[in-house]
Amino acid sequence: MSLQRITDIPQLPPRKPETHKGNYGRVLVIGGSRGLLGAPSLTANAALRAGAGLVTVAAPEGVQPFIATLCPCATTIALPETRNGVLYPAKALTRIFHTGIFNETRLPDVIAAGPGLARGPVGFDESWIELLQQLIHEYQIPCVIDADGLNALPVFDLERNRSTGDERQWPRCILTPHPGEMARLCISDIATVQQQREEMASRLAQRLDRDHTSIVVLKGNQTIVTDGRRVYINDTGNPGMATGGSGDVLTGIIAALVGQGMSLFDAAVSGVNVHGRAGDAAATARSPVSMVAGDIIEHLSDVL
Repeated sequence: MSLQRITDIPQLPPRKPETHKGNYGRVLVIGGSRGLLGAPSLTANAALRAGAGLVTVAAPEGVQPFIATLCPCATTIALPETRNGVLYPAKALTRIFHTGIFNETRLPDVIAAGPGLARGPVGFDESWIELLQQLIHEYQIPCVIDADGLNALPVFDLERNRSTGDERQWPRCILTPHPGEMARLCISDIATVQQQREEMASRLAQRLDRDHTSIVVLKGNQTIVTDGRRVYINDTGNPGMATGGSGDVLTGIIAALVGQGMSLFDAAVSGVNVHGRAGDAAATARSPVSMVAGDIIEHLSDVL
C-alpha cells in the first residue's frame, strides 16, 4: 500500500471568550511507581502546558502524594499497589471507578497510559492488557500508550499480520515507541527497525486496528507518525532532546491535543511537531548539551 504523505501541521482553533476548563479536555494519566514518579508528573505538566483543561494522575498509593507535589495544577488518585510499589492493574479500574471520574459528565476524553509504570510480578502484563482493553472497548476512551505501558503489550508478528497468540484489536490508540520498544513489539531488532522505519510503523498501525483508527509514533531522528494509510515525517527537534523524560513530555502533549478535540492522527502529527519546536526553543535558550525534559515543557508557550 502506498502511503499518503502529510506535510501540513494541524492547528488548534482560537479559544472563545465564553469558555471553561471542561471545554479543553479531561486527561487521565495512569502510571508511576516507586522510583519512577517523575515520568507521570512530566506527562501531566506537559498536558497542562499544552492546553488541557483538566488533568488527573492515577498512581500507586505509595507515590501518589509525591506526584501531587510535582504537578500541583493536576488532581491525583491513589491506586492499589504491590509490595514493590508497582501498580496493581487488576484492582485499578475499580478504584478509579469509585472516585466518580468515570461518571458520564466527568469521563476522561483521553488516557495517557504507562509513564513511569514499571513492570509487576507474574500476571501483571495480562492484567494491564485487560485494563486497557476495557478502557478502549467498553468506555471507548482513546489511549496514548508509552513506556512500560508499551512493554506490557503483546508482541505482533507482522509477517503473519497477527499478534502472537492474541487476536485482540487496539482501536483508538496512539502507540509511541522508541526503536527498542518497537523492536520488541514487532519481534524484530533495532537495526531492522531503523532500516525500515516507515514500513514497520505503517504495518504495525494496520495491525492494531483494521479500521485504521490507531496511530504509531515511531520516535527518533525524523519521528514517524502513521495510521497505516498516511505518514508524516517530522523535521523539528534536536539532539538535546535525547534526555530522560522527553518521551513522557511528548505523551502529555499528544494527549492534551486529543483532549482538545483533534483527531488522533492530527494530534500525533501536531504533537510531534510542537514537541520538536519546543525542544528547539529550549536548545536556543540553553544548549543541546544542558537540556532536560522540563525545559521542553517550559518552552511550549513559545510555540503554541
